[in-house]
Amino acid sequence: MTSQTAHAVRVACIGECMVELSPAENGLFKQAFAGDTLNTAIYIARTAAHAIDTSYITAIGKDSFSDRMIDFFQSEKINCQWISRLPEKVPGLYAIELDAYGERSFSYWRSDSAARALFSHGLTPAQRSELAESFDLYYLSGISLAILDEGSRELLKKTLTRARERGAKVAFDSNYRPRLWSSREQAQSVTNEFLALTDIALVTFDDEQALFGDQSITDTRNRLSSIPEVVIKQGGDGCSIIVNQALSFVPASVVSQIVDTTSAGDSFNGGYLARRMSGDTPETAAAFAHRLAASVIQYKGAIIPTSVTSRLLEQTQSC
Repeated sequence: MTSQTAHAVRVACIGECMVELSPAENGLFKQAFAGDTLNTAIYIARTAAHAIDTSYITAIGKDSFSDRMIDFFQSEKINCQWISRLPEKVPGLYAIELDAYGERSFSYWRSDSAARALFSHGLTPAQRSELAESFDLYYLSGISLAILDEGSRELLKKTLTRARERGAKVAFDSNYRPRLWSSREQAQSVTNEFLALTDIALVTFDDEQALFGDQSITDTRNRLSSIPEVVIKQGGDGCSIIVNQALSFVPASVVSQIVDTTSAGDSFNGGYLARRMSGDTPETAAAFAHRLAASVIQYKGAIIPTSVTSRLLEQTQSC
């Protein structure tokens, strides 16, 4: 999957960046910036084999944390021109706690975050129209949808519909987080609305079980049969890929010691999309995405050192 025009492939990742507090030494916490779609944006920008202009679409405040967010985005070569700055708002915050097996739990402070107002107060009608015309691929998640009110989701849906009408593609990860929704039924309804606009579904089987009650990969495959390209992530077991109804399986990379599973799925999505947009087959892209996710879960926090992803990219290009 590559752009058919002369320009670099343009990707828009839509969602929320938050202030992240992750475990450090001696019971202390390290402050960083992360969010599921931002994590994916960063790993797309880091691991693409060819030129990809990766933009983050969000709203933040005009406080010092928001200023440092912009500095961080730019250090990761993320295009910031689509970020709205709302003076009356601030970013959300979350803290990660880890158990003895590296599994994480989260505490959130995000109910009035700036990103929730992206479509209601951040983007003007003219900017929304331009957004629909400006990118080759739009990536979002169930969390992107959950933080928006109904009116904002309608505006987003219209934007994506218009983009697809001119040939752009939409990639979507259902990324179900029950606490962000008023009910499971609401989450199902909204998710299905956006799955109907999806060209590349990157879903996790555990989420599909929790949200839709799927009992098997076949259930998920059948439910998503109208989507041209589907990747069903199965954690350490690997992933199933369905492209135009043809099924294949790519095993996960073996990891001897898991430190922190934060961003495992997000990094997989980033690696997969980066490689698909660079021309790799779905299977080759998934194998690379597994290697990237395996690297990520051996470090604390959502974003691992640049040197690690650079080394992985060099190893891939030398094969």
